[in-house]
Amino acid sequence: MQIDLHTHSNGSDGTLTPAQLMHAASVAGLDVIGLTDHDTTVGWDAAVRELQTVRRRIGLARGAEISCQTDEHISVHLLGLLFDPSEPKLATTLATTRDDRVPRMHAMIAKLNLAGIAVTFADVEQQVATGATLGRPHLADALIALGVVKDRGQAFDQYLNNDSPFYVGHISPNPIDAINLVNGAGGVSILAHPGANARNDQISETAIAEITAMAESGLTAIEVDHRDHNPAIRTQLRRIAADLGLLVTGASDFHGTGKLNVLGENQTSETVWDELVARSSGVEVIFG
Repeated sequence: MQIDLHTHSNGSDGTLTPAQLMHAASVAGLDVIGLTDHDTTVGWDAAVRELQTVRRRIGLARGAEISCQTDEHISVHLLGLLFDPSEPKLATTLATTRDDRVPRMHAMIAKLNLAGIAVTFADVEQQVATGATLGRPHLADALIALGVVKDRGQAFDQYLNNDSPFYVGHISPNPIDAINLVNGAGGVSILAHPGANARNDQISETAIAEITAMAESGLTAIEVDHRDHNPAIRTQLRRIAADLGLLVTGASDFHGTGKLNVLGENQTSETVWDELVARSSGVEVIFG
């Protein structure tokens, strides 16, 4: 089976609609695709409807990529899959995170304006699909449209990365709280690309301690096979997962145009997929 559990539509910062993403998954030969837009389930229904029209029988694992932050203000992303979106505590947390992205965007724009970059919130709004989760990639797209940068990569390198003077954080749950919320909604939780920002090909001792605490709180798996993980990081993460009794997943983190990530370029094994489904009780996998 061809299984890719981490993708994005224009329900957040991807460029394909949920419907288009289902067709792209069919063309890519996937058997299972995870729809994991940032802090939202807005694309679920459209994806389910479109499954009935694709040429290939595909299973849809509905989920979300939850923006989290540790007590040390380190950004962590958690994939929640197969959870019940109506569970009140989780739904409220996702809504709060989404809502705080608006004042955060205004603050980043204000910093850019002070530096002489004439971008407005209206410019950013033009890049956001109706109902989508607002994010930095939309600001990047606005900067592209204004001719400030040539692509999203340059926008993040020069202006929008976490270490940039223009960066502003937003309200987000502690990852352990997010794990408990996902588990409480019948889902399974996967730590997304934890080695993407690792230094010297190594996961730090601090990060290992954080992963250990997450595992003790009910984390299900670690996303090991990811474009942003080099071979040394993947080896280390596999060892950490084995030591902590966590499952290992792989995924593309596909966003459509503007990023190099290709659907299916990293995948999850059928054995692990079956275990993830067995451990979940929130929503079922939908097949077209």
